[in-house]
Amino acid sequence: MRILMILFIVVPALEIWALFEVGKLIGGWQTFALLLLSGFAGAYLAKREGLKVWANAQRQLSAGQMPAQSILDGICIFAGGLMMMAPGFLSDVLGLLLVFPLTRPIFRQALNAWLRRKLANGGTFRFYRW
Repeated sequence: MRILMILFIVVPALEIWALFEVGKLIGGWQTFALLLLSGFAGAYLAKREGLKVWANAQRQLSAGQMPAQSILDGICIFAGGLMMMAPGFLSDVLGLLLVFPLTRPIFRQALNAWLRRKLANGGTFRFYRW
């Protein structure tokens, strides 16, 4: 819980610092335009990749297969799309890596390994209330 609280403080501070640095380099309006462009590009990419994964999952289900990989891809695309639509350049980079088909398998494998470890240890998934 402490790590989550620290992340909620450190990550926005880093995002603000990056925005100021980019603003110093290219100017305020250009930075603002770049933020808007990255948000719209993130929404477009997440939608496009999400539709591909959805179609793949439907094909697997119609063939009688469990679409486990497609589900993990969908989680990565959803998280990446949210990050790309949030203002900030650091979250945009991580979001792009999650959405982009060539780098997504790295995150999918990490998510798969985490889920397997959690289930193998008899762990449960908890959702915290604030």
